[in-house]
Amino acid sequence: MKPRTVAIAADGVTLPGDLVLPRTESGAARGLVLFAHGSGSSRLSPRNRYVAEVLNEEGLATLLFDLLTPAEDTERAARFDIPLLARRLVAACGWAQREAQLSKLPLGLFGASTGAAAALIAAAELGDAVHAVVSRGGRPDLTPPEDLARVRAPTRLIVGEWDRDVIAMNRSAARSLRCVNDLVLVPGATHLFEEPGTLEQAAVAARDWFVRYLPANAATTSSSST
Repeated sequence: MKPRTVAIAADGVTLPGDLVLPRTESGAARGLVLFAHGSGSSRLSPRNRYVAEVLNEEGLATLLFDLLTPAEDTERAARFDIPLLARRLVAACGWAQREAQLSKLPLGLFGASTGAAAALIAAAELGDAVHAVVSRGGRPDLTPPEDLARVRAPTRLIVGEWDRDVIAMNRSAARSLRCVNDLVLVPGATHLFEEPGTLEQAAVAARDWFVRYLPANAATTSSSST
């Protein structure tokens, strides 16, 4: 499935994105997952793109976009400005809700590293508009506890078995979450899931969560009634 390049306006800048909208037997994608990459990465992240491909194969649309402009990405402060990243993600969700092809699709958020903190803040702000959140090697410790407590969407935290510090951060964050949530430890994996087979396991865990919690008939029911 070839991605379509899109442009997302946020905070007075334009951010490029890659949208994949797969077709299913019913004709419509079962949902849309927006990706928030980690610091020093971009929409071209090979790990996130691999996860996106696994989701596409299950009939889930995906949007990978740059959270920062090239100039902003040279500044360490911008890379760790979690409120800024969250605003950009909220803006991308708003863009998707205004697009005719996407507006009826239930939304999910996938965040990696610092992007996971942005995804959780965005989910807290958007409330019931977000149906599921997945964090891969995430830094939910960068999410204010009050925002963690406001997340309504079922949330899955995926961490490598050997990523000890990040496991502790995720366990602590899970205690602040009031939504349905779980913590998945991928055997033999470190922070970047570089070990053979570990990224595949993380992608499958993400796919299964989105399939479980994105309402499959939201888009198809709307399209069949028109």
